[in-house]
Amino acid sequence: MRLLAKFNLIVGLVLGAGLAVAAVVSHQFLQNGAREEVLRQARLMIEAMQSARDYTSKQIKPLLVTQVQQQDTFLPQTVPAFAATENFAQLRVSYPDYAYKEAVLNPTNPRDRAVDWEADIINAFHNQPAGTKDLVGERDTPTGRSLYMARPIQARPPCLECHSVPSEAPAAMLRRYGSNNGFGWRPNEIVGAQIVSVPMALPTRMANREFLTLVSCLAAVFLASLVLLDLLLLFTVVRPLRKLSAAADQISIGQVDMPELPASGSDEIAILAGSFNRMRRSLDRAMKMLGS
Repeated sequence: MRLLAKFNLIVGLVLGAGLAVAAVVSHQFLQNGAREEVLRQARLMIEAMQSARDYTSKQIKPLLVTQVQQQDTFLPQTVPAFAATENFAQLRVSYPDYAYKEAVLNPTNPRDRAVDWEADIINAFHNQPAGTKDLVGERDTPTGRSLYMARPIQARPPCLECHSVPSEAPAAMLRRYGSNNGFGWRPNEIVGAQIVSVPMALPTRMANREFLTLVSCLAAVFLASLVLLDLLLLFTVVRPLRKLSAAADQISIGQVDMPELPASGSDEIAILAGSFNRMRRSLDRAMKMLGS
C-alpha cells in the first residue's frame, strides 16, 4: 500500500471516529434544543392568548355592554376564553402542528370541558405550590407522543360576574347555555388551564433536519481537510521520497553520476536527502578508486 493511501486510511479512521462521536453528541444536543424551541414557541402562544383574553375583557367587553343590555342578547365574543380560542384558530393557520384549548372542569360552553388528561393537568395545578406558573410534560396519544405546556386559569373578576351563581349571570347567557354548568366558581380557585400541545414528531423532525445539515457540513469539512492534507503531504513528503527512491534505483544499477538531490531545510526529508548525497559521493569515490 502506498504512503498516501496509508495516510488516507489512518486519517480517515481517526477523523471518521471523531465525526461519529460528534454526530452522536450533537444529535442528542439538537433533540434537546428542538424541544426547548417548541416549548419556547408554546410559551409565546400562551402569552399571546393571555393578551387576547386581557384585551377582550378590558377593551372589547366594555364597548359591547350597553348593546348587550339593550338587546338582551349574549355575545360570546365578549368572553375572554372564546376570544383566545378564536384567535388561536387564526394562528394555527401558520402553526398547524400546535393545538390550544382553554380546558375547564366546569365550563359554561361545552366545547371547553376538560377531557381526562386535561383534567389531570388541572388537578396537578391544585397539588402544586402556590404560584406555579407552567407545567410541561409528555403523554401518549393514538398518533404518538405529544408534548404539552399548560398554565392555570384562576377564577377572578370579571369571570366571577358570570360564574358565581346563576342568579348573578346574564339572562341571555342562561338562555343560551342553561344554569346547570359553569357556576360555583370561587375567587382565585383554579378552574381550568390554558394548554398548548404539539406532537413530539415536530421537535424530532426539527432536530433531524438540523442534524442532517450539521452532518453534511461536517462531512464536507472532513473531505476538504483530507484533500488539503493529501496535497500538503504530496508536495512535502511523497514527492521528495519519490525522488530519493528514483535516485536509489539509479545507483542500484551503477549510475552514480547524477545531480545531487535538494537538501535544504532541517526536517527529516532534508536530512535524509543530505545523507543520501553523501552516500552517493562516497560510493562514487569508491567506484573511481576501484577503477584505477
